[in-house]
Amino acid sequence: MHKPIETQVVEFAIGAEIFAVPVTLVREILDYAEPYHVPNGPGYFLGLTDVRGQGVPTVDFRRRLGLPGVEPTLATRILILDLPRGQGVLTLGVVIDRVLGVTGLEARAIESAPDIGVRWDSDYITGIVRREGGFLVIVDIARIFTEQDTGFALPDDAFEFP
Repeated sequence: MHKPIETQVVEFAIGAEIFAVPVTLVREILDYAEPYHVPNGPGYFLGLTDVRGQGVPTVDFRRRLGLPGVEPTLATRILILDLPRGQGVLTLGVVIDRVLGVTGLEARAIESAPDIGVRWDSDYITGIVRREGGFLVIVDIARIFTEQDTGFALPDDAFEFP
């Protein structure tokens, strides 16, 4: 008997909503520290987080979804993500309310995103998983933070320090 195909995801919460991103995109998870402010970015752009000598652009996932910002708590984390972009990789810090853990999902449990009835733009959703009491929403983080969607372009080599 063969084992079902699994996708490993990092689950995280924004308020009561549960989201996930593929574990392959997550470089590390940091405790929250106030990013260094950089002026003139969009409202969800918080600034730069120093990750071992690299200034990583850091964004507020709540604000990008159009939700009001909240004060960080002891559970607030920054997901450091490596997002494929053209021929390179864009490293991005994403502030989330709390990390719930790493989960394996069976491919057959992942449904495509509905066109209606979900509060988030379905273009940003790669799939949903039904759970008791709600849904797990698998998001396409790279698409949420593309230039076309945000009007805010980050060069591939932005903020790298020798």
